[in-house]
Parts: sequence; structure tokens; C-alpha cells
Amino acid sequence: MKPNDLVVITGNAHPRLARAVTDSIGIELGEVRCGRFPDGEIEVKVLCDVRGSDCFVVQPTCHPVNDNLMELLVLIDCLKRASARRITAVIPYFGYARQDRKDEGRVPITAKLVANLLERAGAHRVLTLDLHAPQIQGFFDIPVDHLYASPVLGTYLRQLQIENLVVASPDVGGSKMAWSYAKLLGGRFAMVEKRRVSAEETQVQFVIGDVKGCNVVLVDDMISTGGSIVEAACVLKDKGANEVYICATHPVLAGNAVAKLCEAPVKQVILTDSIPTEGKIQDPRFHICSVAPLLGEAIRRIHRHESISSLFRGSARGMRGV
Repeated sequence: MKPNDLVVITGNAHPRLARAVTDSIGIELGEVRCGRFPDGEIEVKVLCDVRGSDCFVVQPTCHPVNDNLMELLVLIDCLKRASARRITAVIPYFGYARQDRKDEGRVPITAKLVANLLERAGAHRVLTLDLHAPQIQGFFDIPVDHLYASPVLGTYLRQLQIENLVVASPDVGGSKMAWSYAKLLGGRFAMVEKRRVSAEETQVQFVIGDVKGCNVVLVDDMISTGGSIVEAACVLKDKGANEVYICATHPVLAGNAVAKLCEAPVKQVILTDSIPTEGKIQDPRFHICSVAPLLGEAIRRIHRHESISSLFRGSARGMRGV
């Protein structure tokens, strides 16, 4: 195996996470120039030798989604034309995942479009984390390794030693995810039933399960505007919950989501670094768990053609919509 047989590179989406991933597996991050032409077009050049190499591009397609997605596609094309042996798109946060079906007339299925773009660009494999809709794996005709953040988040939650624990879902769609976390942590299960009024607004109807006097962990795959999960936390407090924790994989944190979370009646907000949060969060109640070692171990195993199924042991595998 030549020294650069395994190459990990990144664009501008989340270089800190990419460096943490390479540090976890003991290699240097591949050098890339990723900038803009004067008219805003993306300019990319890979500055390390990738001919015949097994290449991984770490790039969450978070805000600005279109810029980061296009960077990922251009990087993949660059590697393909530089004669990389295999290209794996490592997408800790998969943007456009919420549009996974036609729920009304004359709307796109953008998750399928993104899958097509990645394949057409030249990706041989995709590695991702906590897809909003697990069926998106079926949109690809290439292998998709779908990891779960629950081993990372679950380890931290166990360290908190929360007594009289109830794990709650903020909506029906996330009930299986919360149920799996409840089994993982040895707690009871509850669910907040809500009705979505618009993309930004929901209305809570009622709570299924007894939370009075309990410590509740609200679990979700992402926090976007924060409205749903904050409203759920308020309802749980109104129903007699003692302390409420919010736990989510992807800190999208759009608009004034951080302000909403800071004002929420919660003990702690637990997130991962699948999306960069630098400069967004100052409140000490926020805790960021790193998924870099999990991604790094998956990259190492994929590179060595080893199974990654053991990474799911002790994880909450029942995800949204399953």
C-alpha cells in the first residue's frame, strides 16, 4: 500500500470536522484549494496525488446548502478526472433529505435528484449519518453506509446518570427513534403529538405517556428552526416534567433557532458536530458531542473492506419513518 493510498479531503463546509476525522485515524488531511472565481463560480484543485487512491470527501451539505452541495460535486468530479480508484462522499448531514416523496401535486423529490447528482458526478459510495428519511438509501444505485449518532449521544447521556428517565419524541415521525433511545438508555417512552401548520409552525395537541415528576430527554434527528422541539419542551414542563434535555444529531439552527433554545425551559441541549456551530452558540447549556471518531472508524473499515455493522451495536437503529 502506497503512503497516499487513503486520501481524505474536504471543501469549505466543515474543515474542522474533517481534520478531526483524519486525526482520529492518524493521517494528514489532503491538501485542496477550494475557492471562488470572481463571478462566484467554484474553483477547485486537489494539491495531493490521488491517482489510484481510495478517496473520501468529507462535506456536509449544510447552510449554505447549494454552495456546499456544488463544492461536493465539483470535488468528486475533480477526483474522478485525477484517476482516483474509488471516491466515497462522506456527508455527515445530507441536505434536501426532507423532500423524499411527493406529498402533493407539482413538487419535486429533491432527495432523489441529489442522489442522481452524486452518482453522475462520480461517487462510488456514500457514507452518511442519521438521514431524516432512511428510505433515501434506496434512491442510490451505489452502496450507502448509514451510520447512527446514538452510540455517541448515548454515551454522553449515560454519563449524565439521569434518574427517573423518560425519552420523548417531539412528534409521531420520530417515535421509533425515541423508542430506540429509551431501550438504549433504560428509560420509559413518551410522545408529543403535534400538527404541522406550515414549514415554520406546528401546533402541539397532547402528550402520550406520563412525564410528571420525571426527567425527560427529547430526541430528534435535527433541529432546524427550533420551534417544534421548544414547544414540545414547554408542553412537557406543563405536564409536570422535572428537568427536560434536548438531544439532536444535526444542529441546522436556522433563523433564530439558537435564541429559541436559549429561552426554552431545558436543562441542557445536546448536539453533535455534524454541522459547524462555531460562532452560533455561547450558552453553557449547549454541549457538542463529536462524531469524528465514529466517521473516522467507518472510513478506516471501508478502506480496509471490513464490516461496519459492529458500529451499530448499542445504537438506536429505529430511525424516523422506519
